[in-house]
Amino acid sequence: MSNYHVPVMLQECIDGLQINPKGTYVDVTYGGGGHSQAILDQLDEDGVLIVFDQDADAIKNRIDDKRLRFCEANFRYLENFCSYHKVGKIDGVLADLGVSSHHLDAKDRGFSFRFGQAELDMRMNTDADFSAITVLNTYEQPKLAKVLRSYGELDKASPMANAIINYRTVKKIETTADLEAAVDKFFYDKTKNKTLAKIYQAVRIEVNAEISTLEQMLEQTTNLLKPGGRLVVMSYHSLEDRLVKNLIQTGNTAGDRITDQFGNMALVYKAICKKPIMASSDEIAVNTRARSAKLRIAERIVGSEMCIIVSSSTNNEAISAIGLPNNGERTTSYNIPSSRNAQKCPKSWSVRPSTLCFTR
Repeated sequence: MSNYHVPVMLQECIDGLQINPKGTYVDVTYGGGGHSQAILDQLDEDGVLIVFDQDADAIKNRIDDKRLRFCEANFRYLENFCSYHKVGKIDGVLADLGVSSHHLDAKDRGFSFRFGQAELDMRMNTDADFSAITVLNTYEQPKLAKVLRSYGELDKASPMANAIINYRTVKKIETTADLEAAVDKFFYDKTKNKTLAKIYQAVRIEVNAEISTLEQMLEQTTNLLKPGGRLVVMSYHSLEDRLVKNLIQTGNTAGDRITDQFGNMALVYKAICKKPIMASSDEIAVNTRARSAKLRIAERIVGSEMCIIVSSSTNNEAISAIGLPNNGERTTSYNIPSSRNAQKCPKSWSVRPSTLCFTR
């Protein structure tokens, strides 16, 4: 398993979970099974570990253990599979985001620019039809520029998109060498690898819908974790880390500060560490891919009930839409159980967040 992927900050992740030997845990990024094996080592015969991975190579690393439930699926289906395995509330969720060492070292997967003639694939799920070749050869300029700007945080996203489109009119972009040739005029000796890394990151995120998938998974943890349950997430770039930080601080990945009519915000998580944990210099010396890792740990807390003030018949209809009693009054207060999820509120509601709030 160690040849597939060297788990980053392994002990810090396990310590962060505060494992209950009889508990139920989820590793949403199984990979080589390093973190999962460490969790199993701390569970007794009554403990349960649910793991997720959609990569065929990772599935081959499945640990033979009766306590392990392997879900060959994207972790966006976290709640669905917990329900399938008849799991209610869980004690902890672990996510080691980003690309595994195996993906970067496998020439035929196209995740790294180190291999000149490697096919541009970048699919986490090799059964999917959508690959990097599709993005680079079919996206129009505005859409391609948005991908490079939003996911690669590239200042010259628009001219880079133009260069890619101009290149593909002459030759289809199919290999890592093709992509490098298409954007070579934007490289400088000292920053070439950094620029290429950002381009590859942007395309990979688009191919695998990584941001929307992560948002969905993180939001689901608020419903699944027991009070006192731990969320342990390791991210490798600012886009991922921002979503995790927002969830911990505000209870939602968008970072919206939802408050009641008195300005109080219902807390969902308590951050265990104010700042993200970074890998030690000793670990980075052994595993250089640990240098960009940021580990955030949070504990699920009991959400206090908040009062909803509904100020129109239209909003009374909206209240009914999520299954709450509606007495027909124009101004009505409701106490909402902590299981209600603010993300289920229709965007069409006319009440502003300052006057319509939900506990999480």
